[in-house]
Amino acid sequence: MPVEIDVDHVARLARLALTDEERERFRTQLAVILEAAERVREVAAEDVPPTAQPVPQTNVFRNDDDPWESLPQDQALAGAPEAEEGRFKVPRIIEAE
Repeated sequence: MPVEIDVDHVARLARLALTDEERERFRTQLAVILEAAERVREVAAEDVPPTAQPVPQTNVFRNDDDPWESLPQDQALAGAPEAEEGRFKVPRIIEAE
């Protein structure tokens, strides 16, 4: 089932100036995209809820009870452009009153 697209309207919304060649090419491309979306809609089962991910995602947290070695302070500051009193020194961005 061919889908008819008002490319001029879409171009106006996107504030695009299209040549006649671009207009025809986009009309063809948009029709293909919309037909593919229609096919997906046709096979979507009503008993399957819409999802953003095909596989459920969960956060993986480490156990807080497991201790680990921290990076020594001198190694943590080794790559810093400037350090002062054992801390990263950064430019002031807010003037104190």
